[in-house]
Amino acid sequence: MKTERSEALFERAKKTIPGGVNSPVRAFRGVGGVPRFIRRGEGARLIDEDGNSYIDYVGSWGPLLLGHRFPEVIEALRSVLDVGTSFGAPTEREIELAEMIRGAVPSMEMVRLVNSGTEATMSALRVARGFTGRDLTIKFEGCYHGHVDSLLVKAGSGMATLAISDTVGVPASFAATTIALPYNNIPALEEAFAAHGDNIAAVIVEPVVGNMGCVPPLPGFHQAIRALTEKHGALYIFDEVMTGFRVAHGGAQSLYGIKPDLTTLGKVIGGGLPIAAYGGRADIMSKVAPVGPIYQAGTLSGNPMAVSAGLAMLRHLAAHPEIYTDLERRAAALCANPPKGITINRVGSMFTWFFTDSPVIDWDTAAKSDKAAYARFFHWMLEHGVYLAPSQFEAAFLSAAHTDDDIALTIQAAHAFFHQ
Repeated sequence: MKTERSEALFERAKKTIPGGVNSPVRAFRGVGGVPRFIRRGEGARLIDEDGNSYIDYVGSWGPLLLGHRFPEVIEALRSVLDVGTSFGAPTEREIELAEMIRGAVPSMEMVRLVNSGTEATMSALRVARGFTGRDLTIKFEGCYHGHVDSLLVKAGSGMATLAISDTVGVPASFAATTIALPYNNIPALEEAFAAHGDNIAAVIVEPVVGNMGCVPPLPGFHQAIRALTEKHGALYIFDEVMTGFRVAHGGAQSLYGIKPDLTTLGKVIGGGLPIAAYGGRADIMSKVAPVGPIYQAGTLSGNPMAVSAGLAMLRHLAAHPEIYTDLERRAAALCANPPKGITINRVGSMFTWFFTDSPVIDWDTAAKSDKAAYARFFHWMLEHGVYLAPSQFEAAFLSAAHTDDDIALTIQAAHAFFHQ
């Protein structure tokens, strides 16, 4: 494939943007090569500045459940341009989106719209601390909850890709408010509550981890967290920024039968535009300003552009539940029959090919993957027109725009790699 245009743009970008990118994993660090600068997206395809076409399994890191430039989302954006882009004042659209979210995720009795997943998790933690009057948070190793200072402790995602254990710039006092435990480890959780239960404000978790690759919960894991938080008066926060409306219409909490106290959403609810939300029990959310003492605000929160795109997305998903059946069928076909030495984890349309022959259930087992082998696989697939995450420790995503032919071409390319 030609890469001259991407190479030139990357060199130009590095002069004004740190590392040439606006989010670290985009730099292809860990796999080498030059990041592909994208000209446009169409359905399940990306076309880069050199004219190369790729079957896209990144999907803007999860939001594009219906594919690129989905017509109803594009039309919603066109129509809202006749109204305005931002008012800094309430609109009816915000109510409609909050009502749609509550209808799909009943645990979110009240909802506050924000602008990013990081902002949602940061706000949810503040609310949990304010509501409980406690300081400590339990998170799990390899789970990434945005670049919130106190949560960048043993985080996954780009930090795992770049081999950054704990980022510079976070005061030790912030990190000290976080207890990091192994994912899927109930005894470790019980020990933490036994030692610190009276001061634990919340447990926050990716219900299906996507930021050390796709790692599902073991049976009983979420139920154990729910029981322990209720016993000790802590709140249970489901970070569904990635899984919300992705693994099921009602999110991961509908799959696992859990009613969290607070939930964070993002990605899919914006239809490709920047928006997120946090919400939960009405008695907890009534503590948020202006009706309560816990302050949180945002200039562009609930802006008409993002809200309109989100409404178009959620209305389509509500009207077409068969989308999830189709996604399940195609994802199952794509992930069937892994070759020797490969472990595939999948929940719905989220999946990861781990280059290890051992089960992957937590960060320690994910970290045993052969990252050099994944890098070779990544470049092979890229050269054969398949765009995967440039990191072993990121989930891949299927969209409703992917066809059976796309799946067949992807399997053909992967099969050729493993049988060179």
